[in-house]
Amino acid sequence: MAKILNYLWRFWLLILAFVLTIVLGIPVYILSFNKKHYKYAYKFIRFWCYGMFYGMGFRYELIHLTDKKIDKGRQYVFVSNHTSIMDIMLPCILFPNHPLCFVGKKELVKIPIFGTIYKRICVMVDRTSARSRADVYRRCAEKMQEGNSIVIFPEGGVPDDTSIILDDFKDGAFTLSSKHQSPLAVYTFVGLKEMFPFDNSKGYPGKVKVFFNDIIEPSSDQKEMKTQTYQKIKKTLINNSY
Repeated sequence: MAKILNYLWRFWLLILAFVLTIVLGIPVYILSFNKKHYKYAYKFIRFWCYGMFYGMGFRYELIHLTDKKIDKGRQYVFVSNHTSIMDIMLPCILFPNHPLCFVGKKELVKIPIFGTIYKRICVMVDRTSARSRADVYRRCAEKMQEGNSIVIFPEGGVPDDTSIILDDFKDGAFTLSSKHQSPLAVYTFVGLKEMFPFDNSKGYPGKVKVFFNDIIEPSSDQKEMKTQTYQKIKKTLINNSY
């Protein structure tokens, strides 16, 4: 019975995503034609994220592990762990005053309707192409010059092995932060791995814990930045496992 309910819940996700994408996607698509209007398009993107997150029965509790504050006048590289498709909604919910641009995989362009909007507002990367991966830095720099912050999940994807607490980090987020002197905004999401896994027969609505770990200033020592970020997120996951 539980599996049947989970499949129905997942089917509701498809309906919700379709309706919200049609209703909110049109203004996003139109506004995104002009780079100066992306800040207005971002408001509709946030509505979409709120609708998806709360519409699936989730809510969140924000826990500060630092006294540092997000500065409205700076661009950030937002990094966190990645365990669920619902992770994607949280950065936009958490950053109301900083239009965010995601670095995402090119394959998502194939999703009907959503893919059309996705390719206009995200920096797409083909992970099989070295040229595409290298060009990400230039395109992200352009987005940041336009006043946007960047979201990168440094694990590069969700590991197939669910026993992995936190997969190894790729260099991209830290290279971008160092090259363009943008601080890292470090967050940890706890709960979505169990509440909304990629196994369609499992999951449940509930409250997600969001930890604001730190703001790490850019440094020429990218290896140290990566190590520091990894240790902060992994420690938070170990100390607050479900």
